[in-house]
Amino acid sequence: MRHRKATKNLSRNSSHRKAMLRNMVTSLFRFGQLETTDAKAKELRRVAEKMITLSKRGDLHARRQALSFMKDKSVTHKLFEEQREDYLNRQGGYVRVLKKGFRKGDSAPISVIQLLSEQEEKGSGKKKGKAGASAGTKESKVKAEAKSQEKKAEMSEKKEESAKVMEEKAATQS
Repeated sequence: MRHRKATKNLSRNSSHRKAMLRNMVTSLFRFGQLETTDAKAKELRRVAEKMITLSKRGDLHARRQALSFMKDKSVTHKLFEEQREDYLNRQGGYVRVLKKGFRKGDSAPISVIQLLSEQEEKGSGKKKGKAGASAGTKESKVKAEAKSQEKKAEMSEKKEESAKVMEEKAATQS
């Protein structure tokens, strides 16, 4: 029987599993998305949503709880200061897991786990039928393209920031 076993063990012992999830959740908040196996993505979703809930609370105790789990203080600060506003009006569902395909070497199912932002929440909802879909104008398509370009620019800026942080860490260690 599988009573009182809330988490998947992911074929790892408890310390390895906790360290892996700590690293993954830190990377998720640093880069905005990760590519990993389905099982790891589903476990990571639980942890990431708990961290976002702590950031929504926003008090000192919640910040210290998040700092005790996440690996990088600057990422935690970014979550509590900048990304917090994106999730204040959401009641859960902060993370999306999309199935991508299968890994080439061992055919493991691969997923992409992404943080949802406020803009994506407004765009989601009930799907329109064929009549509603064809009623879109060229202006809405142009706006959608502009938003996607802005998101790409934001992601590239985040990657550049993280690269700078990594270089600074490497410089301080050597």
